[in-house]
Amino acid sequence: MGPNLILLGPPASGKGTQGRRLANSLNLPYLSTGAMLREAVENGTPAGKEAEPILERGGYVSDELMGSIMEPWFKKHRKGWVLDGFPRTIAQDDDLRRWLAEAGTQVDAAISLEAPKDVLVARIESRVECPDCRWSGQTGDLGKGDRCPKCGGRAGARSDDTLENFLSRFDEFALHTLPVIERYASVGGLIRCDATAPMDTVTHALLKSVQAIIEDGQKA
Repeated sequence: MGPNLILLGPPASGKGTQGRRLANSLNLPYLSTGAMLREAVENGTPAGKEAEPILERGGYVSDELMGSIMEPWFKKHRKGWVLDGFPRTIAQDDDLRRWLAEAGTQVDAAISLEAPKDVLVARIESRVECPDCRWSGQTGDLGKGDRCPKCGGRAGARSDDTLENFLSRFDEFALHTLPVIERYASVGGLIRCDATAPMDTVTHALLKSVQAIIEDGQKA
């Protein structure tokens, strides 16, 4: 089985892109909690209805709601995954550690994608997402007619990608998620990565770091 990896970073730092690339390269399941929540909103599920006004203002949904959504997923995926968007708070990380301990496993590495705020703002202004397969990227990645390069669906800007929303989500990240990153840094389980580097460079660096973790685990 493969490693358990979590991606942490501010909005537009590339968690979705790099998460999917890592998952594909390592043949692991990938989950974006943000995409999952947006799909729940679009489908009008109870969780989606609760999350919608929070997402619209760029806030984090409650730890209780995220826990109710994520716990069943972890019970089905015991070992080997790439997770984007969870845990976003210390309380969520506490839940994650408890669920994994019950399954006799743990987070193998937390990846922190790091970029200055002005770079992230520029990315937000050109970010697009496919509503059919949840691929996300930049406008320059699209095919003719704004078609998704993965499934061919028509991609467009996310409804929550406004400057005001981004700034709110960035503040939420600084307040709630930076302490999670610091926690993993303190126990030696953090991979820091310059998210301003070219996409392929970031992917290569992450794969190299993760491979080293896998090899260390095999030696233990």
